[in-house]
Amino acid sequence: MEWKSYGRRRVYTSDYVEVWLDDVEIPGVGRVDHHVLTMPRPSTTAVVIDGQGRFLMLWRHRFITDRWGWEVPAGWADPGEDPAAAIRREIEEETGWRPGRVEPLTQYHALSGISTMQFSSFLATDCTRVGAPHDESEAERVEWLTEEELVRCVGEGLIDDGPSLMAISYYLGPYRLLGAPAPQTDPS
Repeated sequence: MEWKSYGRRRVYTSDYVEVWLDDVEIPGVGRVDHHVLTMPRPSTTAVVIDGQGRFLMLWRHRFITDRWGWEVPAGWADPGEDPAAAIRREIEEETGWRPGRVEPLTQYHALSGISTMQFSSFLATDCTRVGAPHDESEAERVEWLTEEELVRCVGEGLIDDGPSLMAISYYLGPYRLLGAPAPQTDPS
């Protein structure tokens, strides 16, 4: 059941998103115009964990959904910027913490039925406090949550951002199950 494409026309473009109409043939349906969103820059997210096993989270409001919630640090990679370097920059700008170690978790397409948006998710550890967040517009507050608090927030709907849920779920699930050790808890 592979769709066949007969062409594409641009509807809108900006530095953040492009909207296209693709002329596609869908088996059993026929030819239709299908909306496609392309993102000119890769997106990055990170699960940031300290030596006590706590997660660094941002409490913020999203005007599009008119909801408050916890999110992991995230952002765009600049043109030509390595995604790991981009998430290091984003973590420090958004939280005031500089990661010492950043390792890949997973990559995924967030909306594969309509968009090319691809996320690279990372695990960041060994963070050092370097000051206040550079970008005050990112979050109302930045806090370290225990794993129990984090899981409770997911269950209560206080984390409903897709990239945050994916990064957290991947870390708590496959990352641990595939044998990657969780950061060691500091006994002090």
